[in-house]
Amino acid sequence: MVASFPRSVRIGSRKSQLALIQTHWVQGELGRAFPGCSFEVETMETQGDKVLNVALSKIGDKGLFTQELEDKITNGEVDFAVHSLKDLPTRLPEGLMLGCVTEREDPADAVVMHEKYQDKHLATLPERAVVGTSSLRRLAQLRHHYPHLTFKDIRGNLNTRLRKLDEGQYDATILAVAGLKRMGWGDRIHEILPPEVSLHAVGQGALGIECRSGDETILSILKTLEHLPTAQRCYAERAFLRELEGGCQVPIGVNTSIEGDTLTLVGLVASLDGKTLVKDIVSGPTDTAEALGTTLANKLREQGAQEILDAITAELRQN
Repeated sequence: MVASFPRSVRIGSRKSQLALIQTHWVQGELGRAFPGCSFEVETMETQGDKVLNVALSKIGDKGLFTQELEDKITNGEVDFAVHSLKDLPTRLPEGLMLGCVTEREDPADAVVMHEKYQDKHLATLPERAVVGTSSLRRLAQLRHHYPHLTFKDIRGNLNTRLRKLDEGQYDATILAVAGLKRMGWGDRIHEILPPEVSLHAVGQGALGIECRSGDETILSILKTLEHLPTAQRCYAERAFLRELEGGCQVPIGVNTSIEGDTLTLVGLVASLDGKTLVKDIVSGPTDTAEALGTTLANKLREQGAQEILDAITAELRQN
């Protein structure tokens, strides 16, 4: 089998430390599965990596962390790219596809506290304590549950965000459990937010590997890393987001679980001020994952989700 893959395989990755940790994990797993192949990593910066002084919601949400990588795949410079799935748009460029979804790390959001508040939780932080987050999804839900707190945008990679926190620019920050664990910083997790407080981002905690459509050789390689339960959950989440036509920078949160052959999807759309939340749930067979996502999106739309999203889009354009 290995002999049928004589050439080296080129993997595209962002340059950030977390991106490289994730990509090198994929490289190692594939190297063990196909010892006769050479898997080489090529790195690049994306727009989202370069523009660090502007809130993500103000510079657009279509492919901020993926477009440059996608161009390399399309041009044949790399064979596939490793993404944090939450960064991958639900509508991919023509000729590209999601070739593999890996097993998910904990998709929840985590609170990291400044050292002076190690005896506190978000609920017990003092009035107007400053919490850093660059996610409108987190912002809207946390404003709803913790109106006594002040929220301030925070940009940069995980290293930069933790440094800003430790320097005292923020009293706490909200980060993905998965990213902290993959970086070896699980000990910085002070509190894991339950779904009742913060539904996570679509695809959070999973890796999505993007490749050229119809490249059967690469697809057969990537499928060795596919984790079917994670893929089913993420396809439901992505269908939900796609149907609502929401990018990564809108307050849309999800939570999924599988018991036996039944997949359950919870979805939420929130206003930026956190005062209006529309939330519902659907369940059905795992092999109808995408249909479940579409069904839930339509249920929320009937409850006013589209009006919330339209108002947010208009507000972001004005700002």
